[in-house]
Amino acid sequence: MSRLITILNGPNLNLLGKRQPHIYGYDTLETVENNCRTLCRDDFEVEFLQSNHEGQLVDWIHRARETSCGIGINAGAYTHTSVAILDALNAFEGPVIEIHISNVHKRESFRHHSYISLRADGAIVGFGIEGYEAAVRRIMTVVEAQK
Repeated sequence: MSRLITILNGPNLNLLGKRQPHIYGYDTLETVENNCRTLCRDDFEVEFLQSNHEGQLVDWIHRARETSCGIGINAGAYTHTSVAILDALNAFEGPVIEIHISNVHKRESFRHHSYISLRADGAIVGFGIEGYEAAVRRIMTVVEAQK
């Protein structure tokens, strides 16, 4: 079984640390990636990807069906709009953890609905970038329990 964990990041997350730091903080996506890589134990690895394009995220989810044991996903604004991403995640058999840096439930009402949640095995909301680390830990725990 693959021990690759795919972490997907949607639109504008490439601007993490620069865009609305009062909401998302000052850490960069590179920092988040390094933190997640450091967390990996045994023979787990992290693949960290970001795109502003919905179709690219769908393609990566499709690829993860063959390469990855789990997916952590912060789909950004696509969380609230993308049935295509939901459909792709529904075709993935491993654990899926939804990640949000901010507490979306304390923000605009349109952010309260998540298509991703319809497939996710868990959601981490409002823990800042530590949510990514929690997602990696959870996926490793679930995969190890399936041995």
